[in-house]
Amino acid sequence: MDRKKLILLVGAVLIAIGTAFAARSLIAGASAPQAEAGPVEPQGPKVLVAQRALPVGTIISADSVGFQLWPQEMVRDAYFIDGEADMTKLLGTVVRHPITAGEPVTQGALVAPGDRGFLAAALGPGMRAVTVPVSAKTGVAGFVFPGDRVDLMLTQTVKGAEGPPLQATETILRNVRVLATDQSTEQEIVEGKTVVTAFRTVTLEVTPTIAEKIFVAQTIGTLSLSLRSIADSQSELERAIASGDVTLPEGATPEEEEEILRAAMSRPLDGRATFSTGGDVSRFQRSTVPSQTSERDRLRVQAEKARLSQQSSYAPRSVARPPRAAEAATTTTVAVPRGSVVRVTRGKSTTAVPVD
Repeated sequence: MDRKKLILLVGAVLIAIGTAFAARSLIAGASAPQAEAGPVEPQGPKVLVAQRALPVGTIISADSVGFQLWPQEMVRDAYFIDGEADMTKLLGTVVRHPITAGEPVTQGALVAPGDRGFLAAALGPGMRAVTVPVSAKTGVAGFVFPGDRVDLMLTQTVKGAEGPPLQATETILRNVRVLATDQSTEQEIVEGKTVVTAFRTVTLEVTPTIAEKIFVAQTIGTLSLSLRSIADSQSELERAIASGDVTLPEGATPEEEEEILRAAMSRPLDGRATFSTGGDVSRFQRSTVPSQTSERDRLRVQAEKARLSQQSSYAPRSVARPPRAAEAATTTTVAVPRGSVVRVTRGKSTTAVPVD
């Protein structure tokens, strides 16, 4: 065989073997799964971040904040670090500046109970703080704490011109947030248990108009608190959305919708008041409002009493007159009145009739 042909044949065999190995490598490589790089965990301490958007006035609770890993180079001195911060002291504090979801909570963004400006920071925009005196009977026996929501009931006695008075109780305000009891703005916890104490005053968060109504109501009767369930706020919200009192604008982001719904759930309500009268409790009590006597009617009643008193003051007496020949034995009795009179003669008798 020619040497040249032999070299070409050997080269073709080598090329074929190389092509076979290359194809095998490609097929094996395509079937093998490719390793992907996993997410890089931040190397640093855990800092306190907001679990949801926290507007101004939000009271910090256990479900509103949490610790999260944070890069070491981005940690600031104002952050709350896990293991260093005392969560028992942070619960009950109030947000002074708005905090977005996932943003670290700084020490300057929170104000603690007892600090200057705490109550003003706890108030929502446009809201006012008013204080209502209560007792163990009207204050749910002390089972009302800052952050709870209550209804306000007014008990009064309505008197009228006649008949027994009307005893009535009506719910004048609903879904009112409690800011403080006496001078305390936080719950006292001993060995993990909340201490129930009696208090004499309750500070509430209301609108300016509702504040005026509360002060007027205190002069009318007695105010009492009724503790609301946590689930009532959601049912009230669903009712408000169904009635059209709360509307969500088209194209609103989930954060904007959440803010609108949160504001609607925290809004105190002063409409659609319910009431109960004594007639609803006992059959021996009245259930209707007694009639009221106006000043004009009162003067008319006084004038009528004076007229009757004047009529009763007439004193009729017998006046003897000389007998005539035909009626020597007859005696005529004549009434001598005082005031304006009209004398009426019937036969031989004359009667004086008083004229008003």
